[in-house]
Amino acid sequence: MGKKAKWSWTSALIGAASATAAYALVSAKPKDPAFHLASIGLTKFNLNFPVLDVELVLTVHVTNPNIVPIHYDSTIMSISYDGSLLGSALVHSGSQPARSCQLLKLPARLDAIELAHHGKKFLADVKRREMELDAAVDIAGDAKLLWWNHRFKVHVDSNIVVDPVFLEVVDQENKAQLQLLNA
Repeated sequence: MGKKAKWSWTSALIGAASATAAYALVSAKPKDPAFHLASIGLTKFNLNFPVLDVELVLTVHVTNPNIVPIHYDSTIMSISYDGSLLGSALVHSGSQPARSCQLLKLPARLDAIELAHHGKKFLADVKRREMELDAAVDIAGDAKLLWWNHRFKVHVDSNIVVDPVFLEVVDQENKAQLQLLNA
């Protein structure tokens, strides 16, 4: 009928090494991280007429789907309402292990005077119990695997609908775009 194939350990090892290398290349392709605003907490609401201080803590759930840990620099997230800059949140520098999730607590400060400029819309949003906010941030850092160290930048755009009375997140859409930078 036919010749019987001869078994070779060398061929088997080369095949296994090739399959492992192909899997490593496919899984090493950088993936966009995922961000989800979990909660908003009011930490300060102080009325010193005519100034109103509003400070919040944003709890953000971050997922790193990549096979390498990341280290990122501190940055500022801008928060907009009705097309105007309403406030900002501080993202502290830090790191995150490979293929992991973690919660970040971001201190935020809102400009109540800017919010007063949108008083009519804000009161309508309070009555409706839905306030639409936009947030944007650029996070820079580096990923390191053995001897490979590469800089990256992630741009995140978020559209968030919150209940302005109870500060609950009603709905959100987050878009993250990862960009690898030249060394």
